[in-house]
Amino acid sequence: MNIKSKLLALFLLTAPMLMYGQDFSYTPTNPAFGGNYLNYSWLLNSANAQNTLTDPDAGSNGRTSLDRFTESLNNQLLSQLSRNLLQSDSIFGENGIQTGTYEFGDILVDVVPGLDGLVVTINDLSTGNQTQITIPFF
Repeated sequence: MNIKSKLLALFLLTAPMLMYGQDFSYTPTNPAFGGNYLNYSWLLNSANAQNTLTDPDAGSNGRTSLDRFTESLNNQLLSQLSRNLLQSDSIFGENGIQTGTYEFGDILVDVVPGLDGLVVTINDLSTGNQTQITIPFF
């Protein structure tokens, strides 16, 4: 019993020295919860690196290479037509824009001379929208 009481006394004397502490300080890592805003890119990159889920529809949007080629060709033809329409020396003359109707996929472009200038009517056949532009004579 003597040993138990001595150990208890020794424990009671040394315990306060061992049980010192400090203030609890916590700062969150995530900037959404008050953390440092500089951690945002690191957190996003590590989350993207750990993400193994993929969207099944992300890779293909239902367009084939033929569809993309057709759209690219239509865009180039429309760009060339608009460039030729806006150049004053190419509207009239031998190499000028021929009046008539041009069809590019779902877009129908009608070029006719009007009283105020060249009238260009653009019809979107897929939606039914119509735009009319008058290029004045200079």
